[in-house]
Amino acid sequence: MCWQCDNPGATWQDYLAHLRELLATHCWVVQGVQRERRRAPYAYTVGLAAHDRPELVVTGLPYDRAAGLLNSLAGQVIDGGPPQPGELVPLPGGERAGGPLAEVVRVAEPGVHLVVAAALNGPAFSALQLVYADEQGRWPWDAGFRGGLGGEPVLGGRAAAGHPVS
Repeated sequence: MCWQCDNPGATWQDYLAHLRELLATHCWVVQGVQRERRRAPYAYTVGLAAHDRPELVVTGLPYDRAAGLLNSLAGQVIDGGPPQPGELVPLPGGERAGGPLAEVVRVAEPGVHLVVAAALNGPAFSALQLVYADEQGRWPWDAGFRGGLGGEPVLGGRAAAGHPVS
């Protein structure tokens, strides 16, 4: 169950205080946003910006898979720096995460989509989205992409023209 469900009388400020406590012990946490009608679920990191790194986001995956992906890559970002927009990065777990590679896209307006990160970071932070191909190797910007209900919304423009997927 989620923290807010376990604490029904809590306020938004109580939730942010809870996250600050977690962030005092951990470098980041993963915030999930549930599917709503036709809006795809998504998840993002909160806390990387405090380490002068962009927050990370992935759309269209169930929370457990998204959290595993984000936790794995957030550790790499803390230790070695962030990937660059347009870069292809290997996905931990390969096919389980939707494909072997993700293309990095700069999120155009992080504060709009990463509400909890904005509440803790203020409005001036950056974010990178990890965009993955479908089971047939097609990207969300390709004809015939199949991303399920709500798809895989891409939250910014691509840095480079298409990349071949092998």
